[in-house]
Amino acid sequence: MIDYIDKYREYLIEERNASANTLSSYLRDVRQFELYAQSTGVVSLLDANQQTIQDYISYMNQKGRSAATVTRSIASLKSFYNYLLRKGIINGNPAKNLATIKVERSLPQILTSKEVELFLDQPQCIDAKGYRDHAMLELLYATGIRVSELISLDITDLNLSIGILHCASKAKERVIPLYPAAIKALRDYIENIRPGMIASADETALFVNMNGERMSRQGFWKLIKFYQEKAQIKKEITPHTLRHSFAAHLLENGADLKSIQEMLGHADISSTQVYANLMNRNLKNVYNKAHPRAI
Repeated sequence: MIDYIDKYREYLIEERNASANTLSSYLRDVRQFELYAQSTGVVSLLDANQQTIQDYISYMNQKGRSAATVTRSIASLKSFYNYLLRKGIINGNPAKNLATIKVERSLPQILTSKEVELFLDQPQCIDAKGYRDHAMLELLYATGIRVSELISLDITDLNLSIGILHCASKAKERVIPLYPAAIKALRDYIENIRPGMIASADETALFVNMNGERMSRQGFWKLIKFYQEKAQIKKEITPHTLRHSFAAHLLENGADLKSIQEMLGHADISSTQVYANLMNRNLKNVYNKAHPRAI
């Protein structure tokens, strides 16, 4: 029997140029639905109808799945069945008329300026790892790039003489300026540390692990958690936390949304607007606490 999910995977990669995260979540959602459908006697995904999917939504709600998870699952199934419909494998999309659950976009958690300083001060520049980690964290906060972009950087993506980073993602390229402390941290690492860390002279990766090969996403995640514990910061810090903090602090200090959108690489200004909403909420909290007639 043809594995239509594998065919769908090829379509997402070759025709939709889906990101790794999108690919993973869509395929996982469809596979989970397939397991549910089979448990109810539906042999093939081609035999599932709107009622099958509606029952699956009810099942997820009963299991306590979040509104965001249910909404994403519906979107994944709509995409999968649209693919089958376009290929002429089915005559109609059983997920087409399913209403999505309105999910309120949660505001991102950010670090204060003092918390950022504390966090960036954790790597000790006394050995190769310390110099590398310090340079990575400074670059992340200086530019607001995604962790996937950070670990994909090559040595040629930096131009320290004029203080800029070239960052290419999904066929889009943007140029982001660097502040002096980040330039110094990167220069120290590149000139004095990286040559002794790389496993091969042909290595192009800007940041490498202790084996001299390109840093992995998992490796950087562990690094973030290590320094969060070391700094004793109670907020949950992820690689995206510094990206959020970068954007919020720029906005707080007078940068316009369009410039922040360009630096973050957002395709839609609405994705950047969330930081304005965050600033408005913080401003309202300050007002309510400080204004004598707001009590």
